[in-house]
Amino acid sequence: MKKTILTLAALAAFSAPSLAADPILGKWRAPGGGIVHVTSCGGSYCATVVSGQHKGKAVGRMNGQNGEYTGSVTDPRDDRTYSGSATVGGGTLKLTGCALKIFCKTQVWTRV
Repeated sequence: MKKTILTLAALAAFSAPSLAADPILGKWRAPGGGIVHVTSCGGSYCATVVSGQHKGKAVGRMNGQNGEYTGSVTDPRDDRTYSGSATVGGGTLKLTGCALKIFCKTQVWTRV
């Protein structure tokens, strides 16, 4: 009887719909090796470096959902801020920052 109840409880837990977190949330490894943590902040998503040379620096603020985001990104090396966009899919975050909407650079981050 106990085994049946435990089995039913386990099945219910795995078959119940889960409230998935937005795909941009979490920790990401940037190409230079630093880890960036993306969290919810005031209705947006904020990115902060949590390891490496630029630890503690804010590097982005985005709005969006379902894997598509726009906002601003900051290069932690020189503290310059650019308009940005990001897409999330397959364990990667593709982040693009543009100056004057014509000079753009893209990085691909991987989920940690």
